[in-house]
Amino acid sequence: MHDGLRVMAGECTTVFEGSREREQRGNVLVILKPDNTVLVHDAEGYQPVAWLTRAESVVVDDGTVTARDGDELLRVVAHDEHGSARYPTSSAGVPVADCPDCPGTLVRARSTVDCTACDASYGIPTDAEVTAGRCSDCRLPTFRVERGRPFECCLDRACESMDDAVADAFDREWGCPHCDGDLLILRRGGLLAGCERYPDCDTGFAMPAGVVVGECACGLPLFETAGGRRCLDSTCAASE
Repeated sequence: MHDGLRVMAGECTTVFEGSREREQRGNVLVILKPDNTVLVHDAEGYQPVAWLTRAESVVVDDGTVTARDGDELLRVVAHDEHGSARYPTSSAGVPVADCPDCPGTLVRARSTVDCTACDASYGIPTDAEVTAGRCSDCRLPTFRVERGRPFECCLDRACESMDDAVADAFDREWGCPHCDGDLLILRRGGLLAGCERYPDCDTGFAMPAGVVVGECACGLPLFETAGGRRCLDSTCAASE
């Protein structure tokens, strides 16, 4: 990984070895992104003429960029370098608030809220809505999400955990349909309602994005979601 965005402009020879073997020469712009993606653009259109996405390694040495990923290699050699520079870069998204830690702006990407100027980054559910509210403790924005009922939580999980809030509301609220245990709210990749008797009972259901509106014929809760009403058990035929 490289720190920041690096660019180089010049008359270059570009050689690609691998699935798209070719050699080209011309005045181009080379872009090296922080995730080791290398893009080579010429004067035409928006598509790069050569690229390597998230390369395993990238070396920049005296006007030559060499990127490798498995059996593929992209090498750009500048014969006449017009200029090169390094610039800060960040995620681009919808502005949601000023960053409380620096002069930057917090922007919403798909599943994160990131600062445009510092390293601040907060993961949020993809279905969450960033609100105009502020956390009473740290003054960060809050987000709203539905997991059985609406919850409004601080962006910083260390300040206020959505998992803890959902667990406080729904731990042992429902019984396991396959034994006499209760369902607990757990984080296992996603948020689950899982049997307390695990590993003896491995019953577990992903918590839907929606609110509880009643009880399914099978005895589990019934959720109102964006896609309609469904049982906590997504495979339950009784809720259809």
